[in-house]
Amino acid sequence: MKNIAIPIIVSIISSLLTVSIYQFIWGSQNNHAEVRYRDRLPAKFASNINESPKNYPNISNVNEFTDAALKSTPAVVHIKSPGKDNNTEIFDLGSMSSGSGVIVSADGYIITNNHVIDGAKEVKVTLHDKRTYNAKVIGTDPTTDLAVVKIKEKELGSRKLQALEYGNSDVVEVGQWVLAVGNPFNLTSTVTAGIVSAKGRNIDILEGTYSVESFIQTDAVVNPGNSGGALIDTEGNLIGINTAIITRSGRYEGYSFAVPVNLARKVAKDLIEFGTVQRGFMGVTIKDITNQMFEDYNLSSMDGVYLDKVNSGGAAEESGLKKGDIITYVNEVRVKSSPELQEQVALFRPGQKVKVIYMRSGKEFEIEIKLKNASNGTDLDAQPIKSRFTKKETLLSEMGIEIRQLTDAEKRKLKTKRGIIVTSIRPGSVISKTNMEKGFVITSVNKKDILSVEEFIDIVMDASGEVVLDGFYESYSGDYSYVFDK
Repeated sequence: MKNIAIPIIVSIISSLLTVSIYQFIWGSQNNHAEVRYRDRLPAKFASNINESPKNYPNISNVNEFTDAALKSTPAVVHIKSPGKDNNTEIFDLGSMSSGSGVIVSADGYIITNNHVIDGAKEVKVTLHDKRTYNAKVIGTDPTTDLAVVKIKEKELGSRKLQALEYGNSDVVEVGQWVLAVGNPFNLTSTVTAGIVSAKGRNIDILEGTYSVESFIQTDAVVNPGNSGGALIDTEGNLIGINTAIITRSGRYEGYSFAVPVNLARKVAKDLIEFGTVQRGFMGVTIKDITNQMFEDYNLSSMDGVYLDKVNSGGAAEESGLKKGDIITYVNEVRVKSSPELQEQVALFRPGQKVKVIYMRSGKEFEIEIKLKNASNGTDLDAQPIKSRFTKKETLLSEMGIEIRQLTDAEKRKLKTKRGIIVTSIRPGSVISKTNMEKGFVITSVNKKDILSVEEFIDIVMDASGEVVLDGFYESYSGDYSYVFDK
Protein backbone atom coordinates (compact mmCIF):
# COMPACT_ATOMS: atom_id res chain seq x y z
CA MET A 1 0.00 0.00 0.00
CA LYS A 2 2.81 2.36 0.86
CA ASN A 3 4.38 1.74 -2.58
CA ILE A 4 1.01 2.50 -4.27
CA ALA A 5 0.10 5.55 -2.14
CA ILE A 6 3.29 7.45 -2.84
CA PRO A 7 2.85 7.47 -6.67
CA ILE A 8 -0.83 8.42 -6.27
CA ILE A 9 -0.01 11.35 -3.98
CA VAL A 10 2.74 12.51 -6.35
CA SER A 11 0.34 12.30 -9.30
CA ILE A 12 -2.32 14.33 -7.49
CA ILE A 13 0.17 16.99 -6.46
CA SER A 14 1.55 17.13 -10.03
CA SER A 15 -1.94 17.47 -11.48
CA LEU A 16 -2.90 20.24 -9.07
CA LEU A 17 0.36 22.02 -9.78
CA THR A 18 -0.14 21.69 -13.54
CA VAL A 19 -3.69 23.04 -13.34
CA SER A 20 -2.56 25.94 -11.16
CA ILE A 21 0.26 26.85 -13.48
CA TYR A 22 -2.06 26.58 -16.50
CA GLN A 23 -4.70 28.75 -14.86
CA PHE A 24 -2.09 31.32 -13.89
CA ILE A 25 -0.49 31.50 -17.34
CA TRP A 26 -3.76 31.33 -19.30
CA GLY A 27 -5.44 33.85 -17.03
CA SER A 28 -2.53 36.27 -17.32
CA GLN A 29 -2.47 35.99 -21.12
CA ASN A 30 -6.24 36.38 -21.34
CA ASN A 31 -6.22 39.43 -19.07
CA HIS A 32 -3.38 40.95 -21.10
CA ALA A 33 -5.23 40.31 -24.35
CA GLU A 34 -8.39 41.82 -22.89
CA VAL A 35 -6.56 45.00 -21.89
CA ARG A 36 -5.00 45.36 -25.32
CA TYR A 37 -8.39 44.86 -26.98
CA ARG A 38 -10.00 47.24 -24.54
CA ASP A 39 -7.61 50.00 -25.62
CA ARG A 40 -8.85 49.60 -29.18
CA LEU A 41 -12.57 49.71 -28.46
CA PRO A 42 -14.52 52.51 -30.15
CA ALA A 43 -16.62 54.83 -28.02
CA LYS A 44 -19.92 53.02 -28.55
CA PHE A 45 -18.54 49.94 -26.76
CA ALA A 46 -16.89 51.89 -23.95
CA SER A 47 -19.88 51.47 -21.62
CA ASN A 48 -19.27 47.70 -21.57
CA ILE A 49 -15.92 48.04 -19.81
CA ASN A 50 -14.58 49.68 -16.70
CA GLU A 51 -13.08 52.64 -18.58
CA SER A 52 -14.40 56.17 -18.94
CA PRO A 53 -15.91 56.84 -22.40
CA LYS A 54 -14.17 60.22 -22.50
CA ASN A 55 -10.88 58.41 -23.10
CA TYR A 56 -12.00 57.44 -26.60
CA PRO A 57 -12.56 59.54 -29.73
CA ASN A 58 -16.25 60.04 -30.45
CA ILE A 59 -16.44 58.26 -33.79
CA SER A 60 -19.44 56.11 -32.94
CA ASN A 61 -21.49 57.82 -35.65
CA VAL A 62 -19.69 57.28 -38.94
CA ASN A 63 -22.30 59.46 -40.61
CA GLU A 64 -20.40 62.38 -39.10
CA PHE A 65 -17.81 61.68 -41.78
CA THR A 66 -19.99 60.51 -44.68
CA ASP A 67 -22.54 63.30 -44.36
CA ALA A 68 -19.81 65.93 -44.16
CA ALA A 69 -18.06 64.45 -47.19
CA LEU A 70 -21.28 64.39 -49.22
CA LYS A 71 -21.96 68.00 -48.29
CA SER A 72 -18.49 69.31 -49.04
CA THR A 73 -17.20 67.52 -52.13
CA PRO A 74 -19.54 69.27 -54.62
CA ALA A 75 -18.26 72.64 -53.34
CA VAL A 76 -14.54 71.86 -53.79
CA VAL A 77 -13.17 72.40 -57.30
CA HIS A 78 -10.04 71.49 -59.23
CA ILE A 79 -8.07 74.52 -60.45
CA LYS A 80 -5.51 74.53 -63.25
CA SER A 81 -3.54 77.69 -63.83
CA PRO A 82 -0.74 78.62 -66.24
CA GLY A 83 1.09 80.04 -63.25
CA LYS A 84 4.66 79.99 -62.04
CA ASP A 85 6.46 76.73 -61.43
CA ASN A 86 6.91 75.87 -57.76
CA ASN A 87 8.18 72.91 -55.80
CA THR A 88 4.92 72.02 -54.09
CA GLU A 89 2.23 72.17 -56.73
CA ILE A 90 3.66 71.08 -60.10
CA PHE A 91 4.09 67.40 -60.85
CA ASP A 92 4.37 66.39 -64.50
CA LEU A 93 2.03 69.19 -65.56
CA GLY A 94 4.44 71.16 -67.71
CA SER A 95 3.85 74.85 -67.03
CA MET A 96 0.41 74.23 -65.56
CA SER A 97 -0.07 74.72 -61.84
CA SER A 98 -2.71 72.53 -60.23
CA GLY A 99 -4.58 72.94 -56.99
CA SER A 100 -7.98 73.17 -55.36
CA GLY A 101 -10.55 75.81 -54.53
CA VAL A 102 -13.68 76.21 -52.42
CA ILE A 103 -16.95 77.59 -53.79
CA VAL A 104 -18.25 80.16 -51.31
CA SER A 105 -21.17 81.62 -53.26
CA ALA A 106 -23.80 80.25 -55.63
CA ASP A 107 -22.77 82.73 -58.35
CA GLY A 108 -19.28 81.31 -58.65
CA TYR A 109 -16.87 83.01 -56.25
CA ILE A 110 -14.10 80.60 -55.22
CA ILE A 111 -11.40 80.91 -52.52
CA THR A 112 -8.04 79.31 -53.24
CA ASN A 113 -4.35 79.87 -52.45
CA ASN A 114 -2.34 82.66 -54.01
CA HIS A 115 0.45 80.23 -54.87
CA VAL A 116 -1.99 78.07 -56.87
CA ILE A 117 -2.89 80.88 -59.29
CA ASP A 118 0.15 83.14 -58.89
CA GLY A 119 0.79 85.15 -62.04
CA ALA A 120 -2.41 84.07 -63.82
CA LYS A 121 -5.25 86.27 -65.07
CA GLU A 122 -7.58 83.37 -65.85
CA VAL A 123 -7.76 79.76 -64.69
CA LYS A 124 -9.64 76.57 -65.56
CA VAL A 125 -12.07 75.33 -62.92
CA THR A 126 -13.41 71.77 -62.92
CA LEU A 127 -16.40 71.01 -60.72
CA HIS A 128 -17.12 67.81 -58.81
CA ASP A 129 -19.50 66.75 -61.63
CA LYS A 130 -16.71 67.26 -64.23
CA ARG A 131 -18.11 70.45 -65.73
CA THR A 132 -15.27 72.82 -66.68
CA TYR A 133 -15.38 76.63 -66.73
CA ASN A 134 -13.07 79.55 -67.30
CA ALA A 135 -12.65 81.73 -64.22
CA LYS A 136 -11.10 85.16 -63.81
CA VAL A 137 -8.80 86.14 -60.97
CA ILE A 138 -10.61 88.68 -58.78
CA GLY A 139 -7.75 89.41 -56.41
CA THR A 140 -4.81 87.96 -54.53
CA ASP A 141 -3.22 88.47 -51.11
CA PRO A 142 0.33 87.10 -50.77
CA THR A 143 0.44 88.11 -47.07
CA THR A 144 -2.07 85.34 -46.26
CA ASP A 145 -1.47 83.21 -49.40
CA LEU A 146 -5.13 83.58 -50.35
CA ALA A 147 -6.86 84.47 -53.61
CA VAL A 148 -10.35 84.70 -55.07
CA VAL A 149 -11.39 83.63 -58.57
CA LYS A 150 -14.84 83.77 -60.14
CA ILE A 151 -16.42 81.67 -62.85
CA LYS A 152 -17.34 83.90 -65.76
CA GLU A 153 -20.97 84.98 -65.78
CA LYS A 154 -21.42 84.17 -69.47
CA GLU A 155 -20.33 80.57 -68.94
CA LEU A 156 -22.22 79.97 -65.72
CA GLY A 157 -25.44 81.50 -67.01
CA SER A 158 -28.39 81.06 -64.65
CA ARG A 159 -26.94 77.94 -62.99
CA LYS A 160 -26.40 78.10 -59.25
CA LEU A 161 -23.47 76.33 -57.63
CA GLN A 162 -23.37 74.48 -54.32
CA ALA A 163 -21.35 76.54 -51.86
CA LEU A 164 -19.84 75.58 -48.51
CA GLU A 165 -21.13 77.30 -45.42
CA TYR A 166 -18.65 79.19 -43.28
CA GLY A 167 -17.85 77.82 -39.85
CA ASN A 168 -16.11 79.66 -37.01
CA SER A 169 -12.39 78.96 -36.67
CA ASP A 170 -12.23 80.75 -33.31
CA VAL A 171 -14.20 77.91 -31.67
CA VAL A 172 -12.22 75.10 -33.32
CA GLU A 173 -10.55 73.00 -30.61
CA VAL A 174 -7.39 70.93 -30.56
CA GLY A 175 -8.34 67.26 -30.80
CA GLN A 176 -11.57 67.68 -32.76
CA TRP A 177 -12.16 65.69 -35.92
CA VAL A 178 -11.72 67.42 -39.29
CA LEU A 179 -11.77 66.44 -42.96
CA ALA A 180 -9.53 67.73 -45.74
CA VAL A 181 -11.15 67.87 -49.19
CA GLY A 182 -9.17 68.53 -52.35
CA ASN A 183 -7.45 67.20 -55.45
CA PRO A 184 -4.02 65.77 -54.53
CA PHE A 185 -1.92 64.65 -57.49
CA ASN A 186 -4.92 65.43 -59.76
CA LEU A 187 -7.00 62.82 -57.93
CA THR A 188 -10.23 64.80 -57.82
CA SER A 189 -12.67 64.91 -54.89
CA THR A 190 -10.39 63.25 -52.36
CA VAL A 191 -11.40 63.25 -48.68
CA THR A 192 -9.07 62.50 -45.75
CA ALA A 193 -9.72 62.63 -42.00
CA GLY A 194 -7.69 63.65 -38.98
CA ILE A 195 -7.77 65.83 -35.91
CA VAL A 196 -6.74 69.39 -35.15
CA SER A 197 -3.20 69.08 -33.82
CA ALA A 198 -2.59 72.72 -32.88
CA LYS A 199 -3.78 76.26 -33.51
CA GLY A 200 -2.01 79.57 -34.09
CA ARG A 201 0.93 77.84 -35.74
CA ASN A 202 3.61 79.94 -37.47
CA ILE A 203 5.85 77.95 -39.84
CA ASP A 204 7.56 80.96 -41.47
CA ILE A 205 6.66 80.26 -45.10
CA LEU A 206 5.11 83.60 -46.11
CA GLU A 207 7.32 86.53 -47.02
CA GLY A 208 6.69 90.20 -46.41
CA THR A 209 6.46 92.59 -43.48
CA TYR A 210 2.71 92.20 -43.09
CA SER A 211 2.40 88.44 -43.58
CA VAL A 212 -0.02 86.64 -41.25
CA GLU A 213 0.64 83.03 -40.24
CA SER A 214 -1.70 81.59 -37.65
CA PHE A 215 -2.39 78.21 -39.20
CA ILE A 216 -4.65 75.43 -37.98
CA GLN A 217 -2.38 72.39 -37.83
CA THR A 218 -3.94 68.98 -38.52
CA ASP A 219 -2.86 65.41 -39.21
CA ALA A 220 -5.42 65.01 -42.01
CA VAL A 221 -3.47 63.85 -45.06
CA VAL A 222 -2.73 66.75 -47.43
CA ASN A 223 -0.53 66.41 -50.52
CA PRO A 224 0.45 68.64 -53.46
CA GLY A 225 -2.79 69.55 -55.22
CA ASN A 226 -4.73 69.90 -51.96
CA SER A 227 -3.63 73.53 -51.69
CA GLY A 228 -6.64 75.83 -51.75
CA GLY A 229 -9.00 73.03 -50.74
CA ALA A 230 -11.34 72.82 -47.79
CA LEU A 231 -10.73 71.91 -44.18
CA ILE A 232 -14.16 71.14 -42.73
CA ASP A 233 -15.65 70.05 -39.43
CA THR A 234 -17.90 67.01 -39.02
CA GLU A 235 -20.93 69.19 -39.73
CA GLY A 236 -19.54 69.94 -43.18
CA ASN A 237 -18.79 73.60 -42.40
CA LEU A 238 -15.68 75.30 -43.79
CA ILE A 239 -13.17 76.02 -41.02
CA GLY A 240 -9.96 76.49 -43.03
CA ILE A 241 -8.23 76.64 -46.41
CA ASN A 242 -5.55 73.93 -46.72
CA THR A 243 -2.32 75.68 -47.62
CA ALA A 244 0.92 73.94 -46.69
CA ILE A 245 2.75 70.90 -45.40
CA ILE A 246 6.13 70.51 -43.71
CA THR A 247 8.06 67.92 -45.68
CA ARG A 248 11.53 66.81 -46.69
CA SER A 249 10.25 64.44 -49.37
CA GLY A 250 7.78 66.73 -51.12
CA ARG A 251 4.93 64.54 -49.88
CA TYR A 252 2.82 64.34 -46.74
CA GLU A 253 4.86 63.48 -43.64
CA GLY A 254 2.41 63.89 -40.82
CA TYR A 255 1.19 67.47 -40.54
CA SER A 256 -0.68 69.94 -42.70
CA PHE A 257 -1.61 73.58 -42.22
CA ALA A 258 -4.73 75.58 -43.06
CA VAL A 259 -5.57 79.29 -43.01
CA PRO A 260 -8.36 79.79 -40.43
CA VAL A 261 -11.68 80.42 -42.15
CA ASN A 262 -12.42 83.61 -40.21
CA LEU A 263 -9.33 85.17 -41.76
CA ALA A 264 -10.01 83.64 -45.18
CA ARG A 265 -13.57 84.94 -45.13
CA LYS A 266 -12.47 88.51 -44.35
CA VAL A 267 -9.74 88.47 -47.01
CA ALA A 268 -12.16 87.09 -49.61
CA LYS A 269 -14.75 89.73 -48.75
CA ASP A 270 -12.16 92.48 -49.18
CA LEU A 271 -10.93 91.11 -52.51
CA ILE A 272 -14.46 90.80 -53.87
CA GLU A 273 -15.53 94.25 -52.67
CA PHE A 274 -12.32 96.25 -53.23
CA GLY A 275 -9.97 94.10 -55.31
CA THR A 276 -7.40 94.45 -52.53
CA VAL A 277 -7.19 93.60 -48.83
CA GLN A 278 -8.05 96.30 -46.31
CA ARG A 279 -5.70 95.69 -43.37
CA GLY A 280 -6.10 97.38 -40.01
CA PHE A 281 -2.99 97.94 -37.88
CA MET A 282 -2.41 98.59 -34.19
CA GLY A 283 1.02 100.13 -34.76
CA VAL A 284 3.07 97.91 -32.44
CA THR A 285 6.02 95.55 -32.45
CA ILE A 286 5.25 92.36 -30.53
CA LYS A 287 6.95 89.38 -28.89
CA ASP A 288 5.86 86.15 -27.26
CA ILE A 289 6.23 85.84 -23.48
CA THR A 290 9.62 84.47 -22.39
CA ASN A 291 10.65 82.84 -19.10
CA GLN A 292 12.47 86.04 -18.12
CA MET A 293 9.36 88.16 -18.77
CA PHE A 294 7.30 85.68 -16.75
CA GLU A 295 9.56 86.24 -13.74
CA ASP A 296 10.15 89.97 -14.21
CA TYR A 297 6.47 90.82 -14.52
CA ASN A 298 5.33 88.26 -11.95
CA LEU A 299 2.87 86.79 -14.43
CA SER A 300 0.43 84.00 -13.67
CA SER A 301 0.61 82.56 -17.19
CA MET A 302 2.87 82.45 -20.24
CA ASP A 303 -0.13 83.26 -22.44
CA GLY A 304 -0.35 86.71 -24.01
CA VAL A 305 1.64 89.00 -26.30
CA TYR A 306 4.27 91.49 -25.09
CA LEU A 307 4.38 94.96 -26.66
CA ASP A 308 8.04 95.54 -27.42
CA LYS A 309 7.42 98.86 -29.18
CA VAL A 310 4.46 101.20 -29.56
CA ASN A 311 4.77 103.37 -32.67
CA SER A 312 4.37 107.10 -32.29
CA GLY A 313 1.00 108.27 -33.62
CA GLY A 314 -0.22 104.72 -34.12
CA ALA A 315 -3.58 103.33 -33.10
CA ALA A 316 -2.17 101.62 -29.99
CA GLU A 317 -0.46 104.76 -28.69
CA GLU A 318 -3.55 106.87 -29.23
CA SER A 319 -5.57 104.37 -27.19
CA GLY A 320 -3.09 104.50 -24.31
CA LEU A 321 -1.09 101.30 -24.74
CA LYS A 322 2.59 101.42 -23.76
CA LYS A 323 5.75 99.39 -24.21
CA GLY A 324 5.70 96.49 -21.74
CA ASP A 325 1.92 95.97 -21.79
CA ILE A 326 0.78 92.40 -22.38
CA ILE A 327 -2.30 91.86 -24.55
CA THR A 328 -4.36 88.83 -23.55
CA TYR A 329 -7.70 89.26 -25.37
CA VAL A 330 -8.91 90.86 -28.60
CA ASN A 331 -12.70 91.17 -28.88
CA GLU A 332 -13.15 88.52 -26.19
CA VAL A 333 -10.94 86.02 -28.06
CA ARG A 334 -7.95 84.89 -25.99
CA VAL A 335 -4.60 85.45 -27.72
CA LYS A 336 -1.81 83.24 -26.40
CA SER A 337 0.87 84.06 -28.98
CA SER A 338 1.97 86.61 -31.57
CA PRO A 339 0.42 84.72 -34.53
CA GLU A 340 -2.94 84.61 -32.75
CA LEU A 341 -2.84 88.37 -32.10
CA GLN A 342 -1.94 89.05 -35.73
CA GLU A 343 -4.79 86.83 -36.88
CA GLN A 344 -7.39 88.60 -34.74
CA VAL A 345 -6.29 92.09 -35.76
CA ALA A 346 -6.19 91.06 -39.44
CA LEU A 347 -9.93 90.37 -39.25
CA PHE A 348 -10.63 94.12 -39.17
CA ARG A 349 -10.35 97.06 -41.55
CA PRO A 350 -8.87 100.51 -40.96
CA GLY A 351 -11.31 102.68 -39.02
CA GLN A 352 -12.91 99.73 -37.22
CA LYS A 353 -12.65 99.42 -33.45
CA VAL A 354 -11.47 96.42 -31.46
CA LYS A 355 -11.74 95.77 -27.73
CA VAL A 356 -8.44 94.83 -26.12
CA ILE A 357 -7.73 93.45 -22.65
CA TYR A 358 -4.15 93.85 -21.45
CA MET A 359 -1.98 93.50 -18.35
CA ARG A 360 0.11 96.32 -16.87
CA SER A 361 1.95 96.15 -13.55
CA GLY A 362 0.02 93.04 -12.60
CA LYS A 363 -3.36 94.65 -13.19
CA GLU A 364 -5.87 94.01 -15.97
CA PHE A 365 -7.27 96.82 -18.13
CA GLU A 366 -9.69 97.08 -21.03
CA ILE A 367 -9.57 99.64 -23.87
CA GLU A 368 -10.94 100.20 -27.36
CA ILE A 369 -8.57 100.73 -30.27
CA LYS A 370 -9.49 102.34 -33.59
CA LEU A 371 -7.28 100.61 -36.15
CA LYS A 372 -5.34 102.50 -38.82
CA ASN A 373 -4.08 101.68 -42.32
CA ALA A 374 -0.46 101.23 -43.39
CA SER A 375 -0.18 105.01 -43.94
CA ASN A 376 -1.29 105.64 -40.34
CA GLY A 377 -4.69 106.93 -41.39
CA THR A 378 -8.16 105.52 -40.88
CA ASP A 379 -9.36 105.65 -44.51
CA LEU A 380 -9.76 102.51 -46.61
CA ASP A 381 -7.02 101.93 -49.16
CA ALA A 382 -9.37 101.56 -52.13
CA GLN A 383 -12.83 102.44 -53.36
CA PRO A 384 -15.46 99.67 -53.47
CA ILE A 385 -15.59 98.10 -56.93
CA LYS A 386 -19.34 98.61 -57.25
CA SER A 387 -18.98 102.38 -56.83
CA ARG A 388 -16.23 102.74 -59.44
CA PHE A 389 -16.71 103.98 -62.98
CA THR A 390 -19.99 105.74 -62.25
CA LYS A 391 -18.93 109.27 -63.22
CA LYS A 392 -17.37 110.45 -66.48
CA GLU A 393 -15.28 113.02 -64.63
CA THR A 394 -13.44 110.39 -62.56
CA LEU A 395 -13.46 107.43 -64.98
CA LEU A 396 -9.91 107.75 -66.30
CA SER A 397 -8.51 108.38 -62.82
CA GLU A 398 -10.26 105.30 -61.44
CA MET A 399 -8.91 103.26 -64.33
CA GLY A 400 -5.42 104.64 -63.66
CA ILE A 401 -4.85 105.78 -67.21
CA GLU A 402 -4.12 108.96 -69.16
CA ILE A 403 -4.98 109.09 -72.88
CA ARG A 404 -5.06 111.55 -75.77
CA GLN A 405 -6.16 111.56 -79.37
CA LEU A 406 -3.69 110.77 -82.12
CA THR A 407 -2.46 113.67 -84.22
CA ASP A 408 -2.91 113.58 -87.99
CA ALA A 409 0.83 113.01 -88.37
CA GLU A 410 0.71 110.04 -85.96
CA LYS A 411 -2.25 108.55 -87.82
CA ARG A 412 -0.32 108.73 -91.10
CA LYS A 413 2.80 107.28 -89.50
CA LEU A 414 0.89 104.45 -87.81
CA LYS A 415 -1.33 103.93 -90.87
CA THR A 416 -4.56 104.13 -88.91
CA LYS A 417 -7.65 106.34 -89.09
CA ARG A 418 -8.88 105.55 -85.60
CA GLY A 419 -7.58 105.19 -82.09
CA ILE A 420 -6.30 106.99 -79.02
CA ILE A 421 -2.90 106.60 -77.39
CA VAL A 422 -2.10 105.75 -73.77
CA THR A 423 0.35 108.30 -72.36
CA SER A 424 0.50 107.17 -68.71
CA ILE A 425 -0.51 104.20 -66.51
CA ARG A 426 -0.60 104.48 -62.72
CA PRO A 427 1.19 101.60 -60.93
CA GLY A 428 -1.20 99.32 -59.03
CA SER A 429 -4.24 100.62 -60.93
CA VAL A 430 -6.94 98.64 -62.73
CA ILE A 431 -5.21 99.09 -66.09
CA SER A 432 -1.72 98.31 -64.77
CA LYS A 433 -3.00 94.91 -63.64
CA THR A 434 -3.84 94.06 -67.26
CA ASN A 435 -0.10 94.41 -68.12
CA MET A 436 -0.85 97.14 -70.68
CA GLU A 437 2.15 99.37 -71.42
CA LYS A 438 2.51 103.07 -72.11
CA GLY A 439 2.24 103.82 -75.84
CA PHE A 440 -0.60 101.36 -76.50
CA VAL A 441 -2.97 102.60 -79.23
CA ILE A 442 -6.57 101.71 -78.35
CA THR A 443 -8.57 101.22 -81.55
CA SER A 444 -11.77 99.67 -80.14
CA VAL A 445 -13.63 99.02 -76.89
CA ASN A 446 -15.79 95.89 -76.83
CA LYS A 447 -15.47 95.73 -80.66
CA LYS A 448 -16.66 99.34 -81.08
CA ASP A 449 -14.28 101.63 -82.97
CA ILE A 450 -12.77 104.56 -81.09
CA LEU A 451 -12.19 107.89 -82.82
CA SER A 452 -11.86 110.21 -79.82
CA VAL A 453 -11.31 110.38 -76.07
CA GLU A 454 -14.96 111.31 -75.61
CA GLU A 455 -16.07 108.18 -77.47
CA PHE A 456 -13.77 106.06 -75.35
CA ILE A 457 -15.25 107.42 -72.12
CA ASP A 458 -18.85 107.04 -73.36
CA ILE A 459 -18.40 103.43 -74.46
CA VAL A 460 -16.63 102.39 -71.25
CA MET A 461 -19.33 104.10 -69.18
CA ASP A 462 -22.05 102.17 -71.06
CA ALA A 463 -20.24 98.84 -70.76
CA SER A 464 -20.96 96.31 -68.03
CA GLY A 465 -18.93 93.36 -66.79
CA GLU A 466 -15.80 92.75 -68.86
CA VAL A 467 -14.32 95.59 -70.89
CA VAL A 468 -12.06 94.55 -73.78
CA LEU A 469 -9.55 97.07 -75.12
CA ASP A 470 -8.12 96.14 -78.54
CA GLY A 471 -5.23 97.88 -80.26
CA PHE A 472 -1.55 97.81 -81.18
CA TYR A 473 1.91 99.16 -80.35
CA GLU A 474 4.15 101.07 -82.70
CA SER A 475 7.18 99.14 -81.46
CA TYR A 476 5.63 95.65 -81.45
CA SER A 477 4.10 93.69 -84.29
CA GLY A 478 0.62 92.23 -84.10
CA ASP A 479 -2.60 93.15 -82.33
CA TYR A 480 -3.12 93.09 -78.55
CA SER A 481 -6.16 92.84 -76.26
CA TYR A 482 -6.45 93.81 -72.60
CA VAL A 483 -9.42 93.01 -70.36
CA PHE A 484 -10.61 94.46 -67.07
CA ASP A 485 -13.80 94.22 -65.05
CA LYS A 486 -15.87 97.32 -64.66
